[in-house]
Amino acid sequence: MALGFLLALASPLFADAAAQVTPKAMVPGAAPADPVGDLITYSGKYATVLPLLPGPYDPRIASLVAYMLEKAHYSQHPLDDEMAGRFLRRYLDTLDPTHSLFLASDVKEFDKYRPNLPEMTLQEGNTLPAREIFARFLQRVEERVEFVAGLLKENHFDFTGTDGFAPDRKKAAWPEDMAAAHALWREYLRYEYLVEKLNKEKPDEIIKRLSARYKRLLRGWGELDSDDILELYLTSLAQGYDPHSDYMGKSQLENFAISMKLSLFGIGALLKDDDGYCKIDSLVTGGPAERSKKLKPGDRIIAVQQTNQEPVEIIGWKLNKVVELIRGPKGTPITLTIIPATATDSSVRKTVTLIRDEIQLEDQAAKGKIIEAPTPAGKTTRFGVIDLPSFYAGFDLAGGKNKEKAEPRSCSADVAKLLKKFAEEKVAGVILDLRRNGGGSLEEAIRLTGLFIKDGPVVQVRDRDHDVSVESDDDSSVAYDGPLIVLTSRFSASASEILAAALQDYGRALVVGDRKTHGKGTVQTIYELNRFSNRFPKDVNPGALKVTIRKFYRVNGASTQLKGVTPDIVLPSVANYLETGEDVDDYALPWDTIDSAKFTPLDRIQPLLPELRRRTEARQASDKDFTYVREDIALYRKLQADKTITLNEQARLKEKQDDEARVKAREAERKARPPSQDKVYEISLKQAGLPGLPAPDAQTNAPLAKLDGNTNAAKAAAADDSDTSDNEKAPVVDVTLDETQRILLDLISLWNEPKPTVPMAAATAEK
Repeated sequence: MALGFLLALASPLFADAAAQVTPKAMVPGAAPADPVGDLITYSGKYATVLPLLPGPYDPRIASLVAYMLEKAHYSQHPLDDEMAGRFLRRYLDTLDPTHSLFLASDVKEFDKYRPNLPEMTLQEGNTLPAREIFARFLQRVEERVEFVAGLLKENHFDFTGTDGFAPDRKKAAWPEDMAAAHALWREYLRYEYLVEKLNKEKPDEIIKRLSARYKRLLRGWGELDSDDILELYLTSLAQGYDPHSDYMGKSQLENFAISMKLSLFGIGALLKDDDGYCKIDSLVTGGPAERSKKLKPGDRIIAVQQTNQEPVEIIGWKLNKVVELIRGPKGTPITLTIIPATATDSSVRKTVTLIRDEIQLEDQAAKGKIIEAPTPAGKTTRFGVIDLPSFYAGFDLAGGKNKEKAEPRSCSADVAKLLKKFAEEKVAGVILDLRRNGGGSLEEAIRLTGLFIKDGPVVQVRDRDHDVSVESDDDSSVAYDGPLIVLTSRFSASASEILAAALQDYGRALVVGDRKTHGKGTVQTIYELNRFSNRFPKDVNPGALKVTIRKFYRVNGASTQLKGVTPDIVLPSVANYLETGEDVDDYALPWDTIDSAKFTPLDRIQPLLPELRRRTEARQASDKDFTYVREDIALYRKLQADKTITLNEQARLKEKQDDEARVKAREAERKARPPSQDKVYEISLKQAGLPGLPAPDAQTNAPLAKLDGNTNAAKAAAADDSDTSDNEKAPVVDVTLDETQRILLDLISLWNEPKPTVPMAAATAEK
């Protein structure tokens, strides 16, 4: 009844082509001559906000979700007064995470719902609090926009004082009254205005940009319908149990399935909203839209026509509704009416008919590269790097819109293809990069771990009755048996942590990265609601509940919940100081331990670890890029200590100039370095099946151009190259990956040397 076990943090939204009707009076067109006047007029549409009516199946959905959470969630926590308090608070924080819109009096008033929430939700399926609270929220948004419009119309902003603004308000109190809200909204607008001014925008352009921003804010919330509000509300209930339980409506469920199987049926176009128009942002290579040569980025879709039906005008629709309209069964036609991007007159119309097909989202699949690096002895060493964004797998919905079965996807099978290619090209070592991998399929995590060990337990799983099962790799074959590094970060979560922990416990791989991983040690499954109740018509998709049903544990018995996986070698990074991870999430489940499983460690890493650490620490002490990282850490920690940002223009300008000078000095130093002698060969899954290697990457003999992501300064260095005389992009180094590659070369050199005896227990205690 459930669709596999999931370990994903979150699923991205894949838009192939659809979204909710906006106020009818809003007709997008040319940019307004008076942007502030347009903002005032638009905000007037929400001057009177009434609660939306519930959807016809909302009571059934709400009651069923509440019942299933009580019965299926790992904690077995009843929907009682404590959970009602979490539920209500989570909903308020979902709508107003910065505590800047609701008034303290609003929050006090909403507390009247708390005593009756369990009965209202579980017994009656009554969602009145969701709609009434949202109506008040939308009223406050409109009041803020109206207030901001008045300030923009006056256009009198002073930045000569000594006052400041604290944008991080997650833990702040809500404004006491409307006067306090106005003071907060005024300071936030001044902060936004000063940011634009420091970027050398002209006053008229600043007014235009901020007016458009606040119009988008109001429009975005104003477009939500009863289905959207129900999803926000019931997700707040689910996340009162733990951060990874969610209610997913029809659209979100379909997008989640797409993110897991990396495919969909549609035309292969990524869309974005452009002031009420549905604009094509990019085309998927090889998809129907790209193959037709009739569509291109910038085209605006204004109508959609199905076979034997009249065209449906979609101007002003929400994007997800347009996506639903354009997706459809493989082999069926769809006709789009567009305004071409090249049209000089917006009245120009063009119709394009396409045949839907299966779209493979290859950008989200595993990919590799082979790097050929010179050694001090004058030879070269080849090693491979695999970037795995998620543990994807086939995921089909019983009640899905399209009944065709997509081509099965398996991240472990894809990684095996890359490893086979690496073996053919005689790589001496491999890095598995999981830094941006938030999880996915539990089964795939086990299979992928099995590519590197002969057989044995991979993870232990305990259910809500505290029964423990051991999930093992039963395949004795090994895809790769050489030097291996697993590269992690604070954003590596769930299935990534299972794999990293197992290979670390076996002593099979060296784990390198931030001081610990995310710390998500829970297992979710998907329950489609129409499988649990016959009270929904066959043509109605009531969505699904993603619920935490188990906790997983390392083979040594320790949970990764909250504490994550500690690398064998920790590299300096600003991410080590970010307030992110399971340990800062509300209502996260606790850390604990169980008995160790029976397994035989390979003990390949611990004997080498002291020497590997000594070498990397020696490099870090003199490496210029790590000097920059340490500088950025010191700057970030200083900003952490002082959360207030000054609104004095001269002081901010001095800070900006100092930042720019620091970035440019780094750019100049990096440009002066000798060119890299490494040869880099990009290996896609398609390339992995072809003989030989492709041509080396064009940037092989230039400084590396990979964004480290550690600091805002690094991002600025990547973006700001306007003053470079040769118009070349400034070299931006991925410090973590660069040093991990050097550690891998050390590991390769030590791999076959006689190893000193270091007992596993002693080595673990030392770490």
